[in-house]
Parts: sequence; structure tokens; C-alpha cells
Amino acid sequence: MAIMRYQKHYNDLDGLIDSIFTGVKIPPVDIKENKTGYAISAEIPGYKEDEINLYVENHVLTLEGKKEEKEDKAEDGRKYLIKERVVRNFKRSFTLPEDADEEKVSATFKNGVLEIDLPKTEKAQPKRIEVKAN
Repeated sequence: MAIMRYQKHYNDLDGLIDSIFTGVKIPPVDIKENKTGYAISAEIPGYKEDEINLYVENHVLTLEGKKEEKEDKAEDGRKYLIKERVVRNFKRSFTLPEDADEEKVSATFKNGVLEIDLPKTEKAQPKRIEVKAN
């Protein structure tokens, strides 16, 4: 079984401090493996599709969210009285297992959840060998 290692990057000190004290990883992810590949699910509420970047470089998958900083006004023009839900810029990187086929990575984004499909290379897949009778 291959293990994906990851690194977190913070664009602000608040994000780093929050992670230290709450143990929250931004964004939280689930990584699953089966015979044919890996599936990564990342919770990214508050972002739009065009604010998410996903790329592979040197066998490292990087997930990045860039949100434009706004003043104390909501999108509908009202002023916030309390604002506990904070959407921050983030960047997380995952070192891919050797059997991952980085040329065939695909992703979908729906209802604040990013689903990344990462197939294994064909040579890493189990191959059935036919046994013939003499």
C-alpha cells in the first residue's frame, strides 16, 4: 500500500496559529485507495470553481485556494456584526505514490467538495494470467 505524504502552506499567521491550536487542516481531506487508483475529497466551502487551482509538478499534487480579501461587507452589501466563518487562502501539497498516473488526474467540484480522481498506472494494476490446461 502506497502512502501519500502532504505538506501544508499558510499565507497568513492566523492560519498557522489556528492549525496549531485547533488541529484543523485547511482544507480537510479524505484519501482513499483501491486497486485502480486513489480518490481525494477536499472540503472547500465558500470557494468558487475559478478560485481553486490544482496542479501536478515533480510528482507532487498541489491544491490551492485563492480568495480575494474583502472589507467588512458581505456580498449583498450588508455590514457584518459577527463573522466567525473565515475563508482563507490555502495551499496543500501531496507527494504522490510512485504508482500514481499523474497524466490522468481529473477533478470535479460540487457543493463545496472537490473530488480528485488519481488513477494508478497500468503497470501497477494487477494483471490476471490465464492458466491453460495441457
